[in-house]
Amino acid sequence: MALVGVTTLLTLPEAADRLRKSPAQLRWMLHNGSAPRSAKIGGRRMFRESDINDYINQAFEQSAA
Repeated sequence: MALVGVTTLLTLPEAADRLRKSPAQLRWMLHNGSAPRSAKIGGRRMFRESDINDYINQAFEQSAA
């Protein structure tokens, strides 16, 4: 599967900052399966910016329902 366009990748600390969580909290979310989608790339946990944005949008949609 090829990437279309430019994909911005975020490290775990950067993703945690976007979610207003500490890196430890985001690691716990990964452990219990409640974190946004991520992948290990080059031995580092990376998050696509679009997945972080989707995660935030879903949280707002669920709270509005």
